[in-house]
Parts: sequence; structure tokens; C-alpha cells
Amino acid sequence: MMEIVEATILKGVGGFYYIRWQGREIECKAGGRLRLRRDFRPAVGDLARVELRGEDEGLITEILPRRSFLLRPPIANIDQLIIVASEADPTTDPYLIDQVSVVALRQGIQPVLALNKADLRPSARFEEIYRQAGFPTIPVSAQTGQGLEELRLLLRGKSSAFTGNSGVGKSSLLNRLEPGFGLETGSISRISRGRHTTRRVELFPLQDGGFAADTPGFSSFDISRIDRIPKEELEQYFPEFEPYIGQCRFSGCAHCKEPGCAVDQACAEGLIAPSRLESYRRLYEEMAKWKEWQTN
Repeated sequence: MMEIVEATILKGVGGFYYIRWQGREIECKAGGRLRLRRDFRPAVGDLARVELRGEDEGLITEILPRRSFLLRPPIANIDQLIIVASEADPTTDPYLIDQVSVVALRQGIQPVLALNKADLRPSARFEEIYRQAGFPTIPVSAQTGQGLEELRLLLRGKSSAFTGNSGVGKSSLLNRLEPGFGLETGSISRISRGRHTTRRVELFPLQDGGFAADTPGFSSFDISRIDRIPKEELEQYFPEFEPYIGQCRFSGCAHCKEPGCAVDQACAEGLIAPSRLESYRRLYEEMAKWKEWQTN
């Protein structure tokens, strides 16, 4: 009798998908109906219904409904996005952090800031900015182990993806959290640019429960190409703006230097970080340009 199971897709390679079932890796093909759909294909993180055909082969017959989905890199059902950042070389651009957090929040994914290389240079500025924004923020060090127990607690029982600029130490951090991963790590060049070592998305089971994925990095999260957000929605994805929404002098205020803007005033009073308001305005301009292009 053929056994039908439900399991999470951990990786996809060359048209094959891989799950783990009862301690063994099962190589799966997508069933005919899934292969024929050009608008949809299985992704890492999908919960799949699989017909087991022998010891190590299976057929994916159905993808169960997704609770979240990132298009680039393609990964489904993530609970939280661990944004690895640092003020040590290579320094992370706050605008990239803010782009990625907007993409995550729009999908209902919790952004978490892991401020790596705390042993080299504590990221006090980032810690203040993102705690003020309401994001869980943890100073960590892949070298010394600082903050790793706190991060492990956040990962337990959840599906998490790690992202960050190249050279910031995503893979090193994951290797320290789970030594069995054995992920390839890269060195920092003399011009302070890291080398991307992660080439595909793969979910790894965690010893304490849950999954973690390394991803190719910030370059995959190009908001102008992957997430067409109406500019009027953008304020929703900056949580620290929430107390001031609807308090501006003019209804429909875009918070882009209009007179009587409550968000602008909160920034002037130190209640919103200037870099966050600047990121919001840059993204708002991008969304506004897209809307003009769409209607032409």
C-alpha cells in the first residue's frame, strides 16, 4: 500500500525536491498537475503532500496553503526573517535593512535584527534604531558566542530565514548555532566587501525544533522588482509610525515633508530615528514612480 505523508520541502536541486521522513532524505518529483502550472512551482519551506514510492523516492501531489511567501529568494512559510547586520566592516547600509523588513512585514513575517561581530565593534546605533522601531534586536558574535543562547530561544520551534549583506557572517553564525550545518563561509576582501558563499536556499532542521535557512543575501530582496507595494500602504510597515498615523494636519499625509506632519514632528523629537524616516521616503518615491509607470 502506497504511503501518503505531509512533509516540508528542505531544498530543490535540478528539478528535484528533497524532504526528510523518518530520519532519511527522500528525493521527490513534482506531480504532473504541478509541473504543468507555469504560474506556480513548489518552493523550499512548502508543506507538501507526498506519495512515498520506495525507500528514498516520492511524488509531490499537492502543495498545502502557504502562510507566507518570499518571491526572491523563493521560500515559503517563514515565521521570522533574521536580518544579520553589523557596524564592523563591511558595514551594513540601514536602507537595506529597512527594505528587507518591509518585504517581511508585508508577508506577516517578523523581522529580527542579529547584530553580528559585537566583539569587533558593538552596533549600539543599530541597536537603538531597531529596538525603537519595535524589532527584536540581539547583539551577537559568531566568534565569541555572545548572544547565541538568546538567538537560539527565538529560533526554537519556528521556521526562520537568515539574510544580510555579503561578509556580515550569516553562514558563520548558523555554523556556530548548529555546528552540524557545515556551511561554506567567505572571507572579507581588502576593500571591505564580502564574498557571497550561499548560492541556493536550503532549510536545515534545528536540534531544538524548527528550521533555519541561509539565503544568498540582501541582493535577492530587490523591493523594486519583487514587491509592488501601493505607496499608501507603506506607512503600515514602519511600526514606530503607528502612534502618529492620522494625527497629521492634512488627511492622507504622505509624511514626505508636508506641513503639520506628526511623523516628521516625532522624528524631530527623537521618537523616530532619522534613518528610518529617510528610508520610508526613499521607498515611497520608488513606489510612486512604479504607480506612474503602471498607469502609462
